[in-house]
Amino acid sequence: MKKVVILESLGIPGEELKKYEKAFENEVEFVEYEKTTDLAVLKEETKDADAMIIANMPMPDEVIRACDKLQFIDVAFTGVDHVGLNAAKEKGIKVSNASGYSNEAVAELAVGMAIGMLRNIPQVQERVRSGGTKDGLVGSELMNKTVGIIGYGKIGSRSGELFHAFGCRILACSRTVHPDCPDYVKQVPMDALLLDSDIVVLHCPLNDSTRGMIDYKKLCLMKKTAILINLARGPITNEDDLARALEEGVIAGAAVDVFTKEPPLPADTQMLKAPNTLLTPHIAFATRESMSLRAEIVFANLRAWLDGGQLNTVI
Repeated sequence: MKKVVILESLGIPGEELKKYEKAFENEVEFVEYEKTTDLAVLKEETKDADAMIIANMPMPDEVIRACDKLQFIDVAFTGVDHVGLNAAKEKGIKVSNASGYSNEAVAELAVGMAIGMLRNIPQVQERVRSGGTKDGLVGSELMNKTVGIIGYGKIGSRSGELFHAFGCRILACSRTVHPDCPDYVKQVPMDALLLDSDIVVLHCPLNDSTRGMIDYKKLCLMKKTAILINLARGPITNEDDLARALEEGVIAGAAVDVFTKEPPLPADTQMLKAPNTLLTPHIAFATRESMSLRAEIVFANLRAWLDGGQLNTVI
């Protein structure tokens, strides 16, 4: 019998989790733990596991190298930059992710954040709570805006569909040219996208080429009336540069769901003090529907591995 450790919540009700676990009866012993970043605790919890299930908690090389029996890491997340892939490669450990589970959730939030920023929702909420009015805060419409999407994968393309439905012009920039783009999408280099867009949406993965990619110099290419939306990974932007750009009026505003550190954020985080912002604590992926789909994918990955195959292969 294989031992599979579930190292953090999958965000589904307990009865739903038990239903999935029951399908592996007599094949798998599941052991569930509370999420932790304590390396000593993680090493103890995983020391005799054949497989582990994690979501977005860090799983560093050090822990993976200490796992003598580990053969499979089942990541309930799309990005895997938080997983020690070097150690996994060294030890021949297979890694799968949950690609696609949050496409709709993230794309819908991109539209919601754009509307929230254009209509000054954070500011007018404060006004009404303090007995004020909308004076000086009349917003604008999404229709006819140019939306630039950096990272035109499955999430980026779904965002493009939704923004197009609102009557937006769509620009896209990706590592590769997508020959199957719809006619309403114009693929352009990043600098051209930044110069021309009213709203810039980040949907790209975090890697060596994208880390710190949106810095002060890039922000200065954007229109002073433009809005940046980051639903990708925090380190893709230089947070201090973004805060500076907002304070100086280089761009009009930013909606940010991801940060250099996972919330709760330290009180001295510059973005907390920046004006014209809509800040959320990494919620883009988290809907009831996406959590259920994620669990379905994760346990399908586990079944495939137990049967000698692999789905959603990372390594």
